[in-house]
Amino acid sequence: MIRRQPRSDAVAVTFILPASHPNAPVSVVGDFNEWQPSRHPMIKRPDGSLSTTILFSAGSTVHFRYLGCDGVWFDDPDADSIDNQGGFIRV
Repeated sequence: MIRRQPRSDAVAVTFILPASHPNAPVSVVGDFNEWQPSRHPMIKRPDGSLSTTILFSAGSTVHFRYLGCDGVWFDDPDADSIDNQGGFIRV
């Protein structure tokens, strides 16, 4: 799931995976963090789901993927579009 929340100077985008996700731990990686997995790890929430929130400039397009344990890359079906290199969202 991807949630967008407008703020006065940016848009907060929260990436959420269900508690039952088999590839935990997971990081959100993309063009916004130079594809560095350690920069945006997903944190376990009280309900067991995983999430992280990242601020983006309104109007930007973000290219991203998830990187799970054992180097497993996967995409979010809630992305605005997905190609063979990952997902895209418009913020």
